[in-house]
This record gives sequence, structure tokens and C-alpha cells, in this order.
Amino acid sequence: MHGRPRKPPTPEEEKANDIKASKLRALQSQFLQFHHDQIYTKEALEVCAKLVESNPEYIPAWNYRKLAVERIVSQLESDSESDPDAIKAIFREELKVVHFFDQIRKWYILVDFVYIVLLLSGPVWLTERALAKNYKSYGAWYHRKWVLRKGHSSIDRELELLKLFLEQDTRNFHAWNYRRRVLQLRVIITSFHAEIVLFGLSFFFFFSFRFVAPLKNRSDEEELHFTTDMINGNFSNYSAWHNRSVLLSHLLENKVEGYFPKEKVLTEENDLVHQALFTDPYDQSGWFYHLWLLNQMVKIETPLLVYTWPPPGSNLKVSVDGCLDDSLPLSSITSFHLKTGQIPVVLYFSEAVEGVNSSTITLESSLHDTNTELIWSPLSTNNSGRAQAWVTHLSFPEEKFHFSQANPIKVTIGHSEGIKSISGFTLSHPTYFEFIVYLQTTAPHHADLQSLDMITWGDENFHTYEVHPKESSQIKLSDPLKSCDDYGLMAYRWNAETITNEISLFRELLSVTDCKIGKLTLARLLTALDAMISYDKTLESKEVVHFEEVLELYSDLMKLDPPHSQFYKDEHSVVLLQQLTSNPESLLRHCYNYRDPSPSRNICLRLCNLSLSRIGSVEQLLWIQMLDLSHNQLRSVDGLEAMQLLSCLNLSNNKIGNFSALEPLKQLQSLRALNISYNEIGAHSVDTRRYLCSSPLSHTAGSDWNFGEFAIDGIDFTNYWEAFSIFKDLKLTQLEIIGNVVAEEKIKLFLVKVMPALRWLDGVELQ
Repeated sequence: MHGRPRKPPTPEEEKANDIKASKLRALQSQFLQFHHDQIYTKEALEVCAKLVESNPEYIPAWNYRKLAVERIVSQLESDSESDPDAIKAIFREELKVVHFFDQIRKWYILVDFVYIVLLLSGPVWLTERALAKNYKSYGAWYHRKWVLRKGHSSIDRELELLKLFLEQDTRNFHAWNYRRRVLQLRVIITSFHAEIVLFGLSFFFFFSFRFVAPLKNRSDEEELHFTTDMINGNFSNYSAWHNRSVLLSHLLENKVEGYFPKEKVLTEENDLVHQALFTDPYDQSGWFYHLWLLNQMVKIETPLLVYTWPPPGSNLKVSVDGCLDDSLPLSSITSFHLKTGQIPVVLYFSEAVEGVNSSTITLESSLHDTNTELIWSPLSTNNSGRAQAWVTHLSFPEEKFHFSQANPIKVTIGHSEGIKSISGFTLSHPTYFEFIVYLQTTAPHHADLQSLDMITWGDENFHTYEVHPKESSQIKLSDPLKSCDDYGLMAYRWNAETITNEISLFRELLSVTDCKIGKLTLARLLTALDAMISYDKTLESKEVVHFEEVLELYSDLMKLDPPHSQFYKDEHSVVLLQQLTSNPESLLRHCYNYRDPSPSRNICLRLCNLSLSRIGSVEQLLWIQMLDLSHNQLRSVDGLEAMQLLSCLNLSNNKIGNFSALEPLKQLQSLRALNISYNEIGAHSVDTRRYLCSSPLSHTAGSDWNFGEFAIDGIDFTNYWEAFSIFKDLKLTQLEIIGNVVAEEKIKLFLVKVMPALRWLDGVELQ
């Protein structure tokens, strides 16, 4: 472990271990009997003490001590004859002699059956003995936190103890975590002290002496200086770097004097971490801190609305009966066939947010019934109530149709507080966007994708998309909605300049050493700089300047670091998709007309044979109705849930291992044709990471399912619960599953039963 070779034990060591294990088993058996019978006598607690001293990782013993403390303290407090002064005296004396076991014994005579002092002071003493045995014992540290939370330990003494531990092992993350806990308790106790002083002077002196005075208001700045000393003593101290990031986050967030503006602080921090990185570029501790600094430079604290569908200023041509005429030369991005009487409106934010509802989003339209409250839904596969993309569906009552006329719609976002990120920041830049809807009921000779015959994905059905001289390009992308004040503009320019300097430094470092984490950092810096450049330009002039260099870095990393090659593949895929979607010209090379060569007809985005292992940049693809992702290395389709117009999807010849990986597709109401042939579905076990247990049938996920409706003779429904959970709400008319392990005749019969709208299955028209 950690690169340290293990030596086989000698015969003498094996014999000693056997004797030790025999004694431990006897202790454990005796303890479990006491625990089962709920016996909390002096003898039982001594057995427990010996057990955790011998084996500090035995969690049941620590839990037993907690139960004993709470039980006996409750008995003591309920005893009307107990002397409060005697209890206070015990606590005061306990603070002085907390770890002297022999002196504690004199308090047994107060309540023989209670064993009060050993329980209240013993846990602190006991954890010290346990930590002396194993100073990285989770059970001992957690128990010590519990005792501290009960208020039976001196904070000043705790800090002294931590100092000793960190002198023995400066990187002991248990001790660092406990140190943060002690300092957090400072705030709680200070508030408690202020409250107590209102009720009585005697309580004020008692608690002030025990808790507040010893700490002397140790500040975050002092703790930051402490981490500096620890880092200067040893650059390879990940725990100290991590604690430094926690402290600085608090100081920067609260704009403490000397820590605002943050640009000055981050410059000094970069200089500090450079010393570590250039001293030993192969030590990872400083690199992780540098990654945190990079995040501070590029992140936007408040969430922003960055993309929408329909795009701002767009003209949306909607067909009520599924057909469009050519009276308006509009693009395929904004041509939508309305069969359900609804169209989706998608909001895409810079990060996952909550609070998107009719009180934070308003819509003005002569078409929409203002008396009907819009329901906004998070496009996410979890139940957190947060998502980066949100959708609502506009309904147009037939009596309000104004055919072939411009019907303007205005959407206002963030006019009232309520849209918040996971870190608690609110949408601070209210904005709005407008688009125009044209409704039609004509029936020309062209049909939409959903009314075509069976979709076939062969190359012969796709025609290269060409822009005719007299016809404007149908491919139009959206610029991110921008909001930036004067200070934000200054910060943005400083960030870009700083990142440029960092790139120069690390290129110089990598010229003399082949450090894999250095390559990863350089790739991240280049990607961040490209994002800033693209944000500062108009869409037509966007160019990912360092595209080739970043892809080459990730390719090198796959070879240098095979154990993490999947991570590098995913990052490679994300960067590649960012490049493909960065401007209309690059995207145009992957756009094809399906069957009809006319540029105004069905456009398919073909991202085949690109070795993609992860989907990204979906915010630029919200307009796509037909997508081909075949012959890649995808294991999941996370992200596609935001593409609410998607009606035809080809995922054949990928590495999808089970039906649960398709869960995002459940939110695509427009999806009609799906090809998942020649994947690995059925070759792997269920992706239980998506569930609390191995099957949703065993908890509330399937509580509303009506299984009897889909019963088929000779088919056990429980064998296909995973497929049922994905397909039961889809309205597919076409599905291909051939070439998967699971593609047997029984599941085909089951799918036909579950999806009554299905017309084609594996290329065969159903009767």
C-alpha cells in the first residue's frame, strides 16, 4: 500500500499474532454478551476499554460506549437527589485529570452503578490510548468528535494534542479534519457563551472558563499561517494544502480585510505553490492545490443563464398537423412540427440550479393561456430538484391560433430571487429573451421526421449538407447570454493574463520533465484559456486556438497513465465536441440531409467513428432532431436529456452495458426512433450505482407500476424490470436492439407489449 512492499511474517511473528488473535476473540465474545444484555457495569466498560485499546477499528465497541454514556447521564440527570455541585465538581476536576485513569477512579464512590467519570472523561482518555495504538483509527477519531460535541473536553487541550499528532505525522488527514472540527466548535461555543450570559452570572463564569477563554478567538488568518509553516516544513503535505484551500475559501467569500480583491491573494498563492511544483514536479500535493487555484480563477460564483431553446431572436416555424410549407425561409433549427399541441422551452444554466418555477420565470404571449401556470421540470436523472437544464411546455389553445402570423413570446428569468446554485448563490443577473412563433396548418408534399417510414441509418441515405449561394446557412448556433459588470470585466482580463503566464511556466517545466500531472494541468489551463477567448468573441469568429495541443496532451496521457486512461478518454471526448460545436463551419462538416437533399429539410448531425466515450457540449445542440452517435465508445448517454427536440437517435455499436445507462432518454418526449443495436446490453450486471439497491422493484421506485397490464404467458416480468423502467414512458415507433446479449425473443415480445405504438422492431414491421 502507498508503494511500500509488504514482507511475509516470520514464524515467530505468526505465533505472536495467533496468541493476540485468540485473546482478542475472547474479549470480543465477552463484550458482545454485555452489549446484547445492555449491561453497563464497571466490569463491562473495562472489557470494552481493553477491546478498543487492542483493536481501535472495532466500531461496535465505540457505539456501545456512546450508548452507555447517554444511558447513565440520563439516569443521573433524572435523579432528584443528585447533588448539582458534586456533578459540577466532577466536570471541573475531570478537565484537570481527564487522562489520568487512576485519579478518575476516586469518583466511583459517588454513584457506584453509574461509573460516571470513567464514562464522561474516559472516552477522551480512551481515544488517546486508542490513537496511540493507531493514530489513523476512524473509530477513535469519530468517538473523540462525539465527546467534544458533548462539551466534555477542553478545546485548548485538544489543540495541544493535535499539535503533538501533527508533529508525529504532518499529513495525518484525521488530525487535520479534527482540527477543523475543533475550530468550528469555537463559533458554536462562542454563541452558546453569549446566550448563557443572559440567564445568569454563575453560568457565564463556568462556561467562559471552560470553553471560550482557552481558545482566545483564534482566527482563520492564524490558521492560514499555521498551514504555511506546515507546508514550508514539507511541501508534500496534501492535508495542509487542503486545509489552506478551505480557509482561503472562507476568507475570500467573506471578503475579509486583506483578502479582497481576490486577484492579489491568488497571485501570492500561485507564487507559493510554484515553489512546491518546481521543487518536486512528481509530488501530487501541490498540483491538487494548483487545480483549486485554477478553479478560483475561472469559476463564476453566481449561476447564469447561458443558452436557451428557442434561441433569442429566433423565428420558430411550427406545424400543427406535422407539415411545413416553404413560405418562410427558416432554418431547420427553428422548424418544429407540433403534433402534441405543445412546444418545449429549454433553459440551460452555467451550473445546476434549483428554484426554477412560475414565480421566478414569467412568460408573455398572446398564444399562451396566462391563467395556466407553467410547470418547469429539471432535466436530470437524480431526484435532487437541481439541474443544469430545465424545460417547460407551451400549450397553444386552438381558438388563439393566428396562422401564418408573427406571434411574439417573451421569457423573463430571475426577476425575483429563488434560482440558486448548490453553493447557495442566487441568479444575480436577471435577463430575458424573445422569439417569434409562426403557426401553420397547410399540408404540402414534405413530411416531418416523425411521419416518415422506418428510419435507416445507412450512409446511402445521407447527403452532404451544402449551402447554396442564394440561401443563408440553416446551421445557426447560439451565443451564450453574457452578463458582466466593470469589476467582472477587470477580473476576466486578469484571469486570462494569469492563465497565459501559467501556460508559459508549465510549458517550460514540461520541456525538462515528462510529468503526467503537469501535462494534465497544462491541458486544463489551455482549455480554460480557450473558453475565455470564445466568451470574448462573437460566435462567427470563435476558434479553439489550442485544440490540437490539448487533444495531443490527452492522447499522451492515455499512454503514460493506463490505469486512468478512461478519464483521459472522457476529457478528450469533451474537448473534441467543444471544437466541433465552437462555430458553424466546424459543425457543418458533420451535418447531413436525410434522404431529401434539400437544405431546408431533415438535418442529421452525424458524430460517428470519433471514439467518443462521453457526451458534451449539448447546450449547443438543443435544436438537433436527428442524431447519429454510432461506432463510438459510449457507456452512458448522460446529457442527452437536455435535447428536448430529439426524435431520432442512433447509439448502435457503442459500449452501453445495460438498459439503466439509457435512463436520460426517459425525459425525451419527442423520441420516436431509437437504435441501440450491437452494444453490450446484458453482458454486464445492472448499474446499481443508479439505485439504492440492486433492483428498483424492491423499493419505492416501482411502487406505482402496474405489472398485470403487461403480463405475458411464459415470461417472468421481473427478469425485465430494468427495460420496463426505461421504455414504459417512451412513445417509440421504431427500435433496434439486435446484436445485444439480451436481444432474445422473449424480451422482444415484452417490449412490444410495453410500447403499443411500436411499428418497427429490428427492421421488421409489426402486424
